[in-house]
Amino acid sequence: MKKVLSCIGKYKIYAILTPVFVMLEVIGEVAIPMLMSKIVDEGIDKGNMDVVIQTGIIMAIIAIFSLIFGILSGKTAVKASTGLSEGIRQKEMEKIQEFSSANIDKYSTASLVTRLTTDITYVQMAFQVSIRMSVRAPFMLICSTVMAFTLNSSLAMMFLAAIPILGSLLFVIARTAYPKFTFMLHKYDEMEATIQENLIAIRTVKAYVRKDYESKKFNATSDAVNDASLRAEKILLFNNPVMQFVMYACMLLAAWFGAQLVISTTMTTGELMSFINYIQQILFSLMMISMAGVMIVMSASSFKRIGEVLNEEPDIKDSLTDQVMEDASIEFDHVGFSYSKDPHKLVLNDINLKIHSGETIGIIGGTGSAKTTLVQLIPRLYDTTLGEVRVGGHNVKEYKIDTLRNQVAMVLQKNVLFSGTIKENLKWGNEEATDEEIIEACKAAQAHDFIMSFPAQYETELGQGGVNVSGGQKQRLCIARALLKKPKIIILDDSTSAVDTATDSKIRAAFKANLKHTTTLIIAQRIASVQDADRVLVLDKGNIVAIGQHDELLQTCPIYQEVYVSQQKGVIEQ
Repeated sequence: MKKVLSCIGKYKIYAILTPVFVMLEVIGEVAIPMLMSKIVDEGIDKGNMDVVIQTGIIMAIIAIFSLIFGILSGKTAVKASTGLSEGIRQKEMEKIQEFSSANIDKYSTASLVTRLTTDITYVQMAFQVSIRMSVRAPFMLICSTVMAFTLNSSLAMMFLAAIPILGSLLFVIARTAYPKFTFMLHKYDEMEATIQENLIAIRTVKAYVRKDYESKKFNATSDAVNDASLRAEKILLFNNPVMQFVMYACMLLAAWFGAQLVISTTMTTGELMSFINYIQQILFSLMMISMAGVMIVMSASSFKRIGEVLNEEPDIKDSLTDQVMEDASIEFDHVGFSYSKDPHKLVLNDINLKIHSGETIGIIGGTGSAKTTLVQLIPRLYDTTLGEVRVGGHNVKEYKIDTLRNQVAMVLQKNVLFSGTIKENLKWGNEEATDEEIIEACKAAQAHDFIMSFPAQYETELGQGGVNVSGGQKQRLCIARALLKKPKIIILDDSTSAVDTATDSKIRAAFKANLKHTTTLIIAQRIASVQDADRVLVLDKGNIVAIGQHDELLQTCPIYQEVYVSQQKGVIEQ
């Protein structure tokens, strides 16, 4: 919780001022019943209008100041709570950006979205309540209790018995409600995942006419959230009715016993009126404490979930020193890798491979052969479980992460484009890229012609995820973006699967002409995409089963032969 609250940053002053304003507001409120007692006893009962007027003016001034401090406390509380939520959101997002792929694997995307939205909203509301109501209620309780004892200690003692009763009730409610709200937030995660999945795949849903199925699926998760919310909220339903019952019962008792004291002249009418007001303030304070407690219970799970993200240690630690990448050679030295970090459950087994600077390496293998996993170790998206990866003669762990990744460009299987223009997306590779460099990269990626066919050309707005361009166009834009980075190492992970063979061939020819000094790794399903590589690596179940040139592998590697024959057969049949 401490780490979460530390996110308030520059808004800390508002969090400090709020309790000060609240206490000044309460002092005014507590003073008013005593002044009212004076008006009744010394003014009205004795027919002294001067006392009524003078005391009334003082009451009005105090009420105005109390109102002003109340407004100020409300404003500062809002600024502090919204500032905290902004700080948490920024810190949480920064933390997520630092996560390695292994860290991200621990949380679902939906869960991270919920922690950045719903959870922060709960924390914001709880914090606002804490710095205002949680200060106001105890302070008013203390001040009103002191004033009630000043008026009549024996009568005041009767109502102190209500405090432990209500405290015990609040404890039972809090203890029962906390796990219910934790469960409810997990259900929110599941609903968020369903929504995201449906929106991302909306075209597939329509194509397969699965609207009814997806609606039922969403309704099921929505009903689960509703049921979990009802179970959590149901426990809190008892809070207000019980508090109000106790409050009215105490006021009735105060009026009953107080009236007897007035009749016996032990207490004046004004004192009884003030005493009842103080009892109301005491009971109202207890109700506020109860409400604040409920809000804190509701947010406790959110505090914990946000804290889990903020306290998550990045799986990949940045190097304290840095190295200069002198060349683009790559070496895998007895590398083993396991997603679970268990050396007995490796998905890559004893990988030994030396790649010369400027060499082009093709990587072929069946589904699940760990092709993508292998190349992700180069820019340290994951760290090895066993052995080490060297780039430019240095262990990748010796480089600053930014230094390493600035020299490695990856075009992933799932091509991602962002909302904005084509030019803005391309400049992700290099913010300083000139128009000439952008056009040159797009020509190499065979993207320039289709970009120029758009009315706005390079200023064409792309929808979220690049929905208004085809799969092949999206791949070529991502390749151009990687080329603009001018990396020493470029990794293409099945990144031409959606383009035709002729375009694929042109892209490879452009690479050969323009990337002579760049080490290139090409993961592909098509033999044609890698047959011109300097060497082709064949992976099977996380093991290197063969490495060599295309013609050599056709003679010596059964897996390569099988893939080649099946693809050639498909070409002949077409």
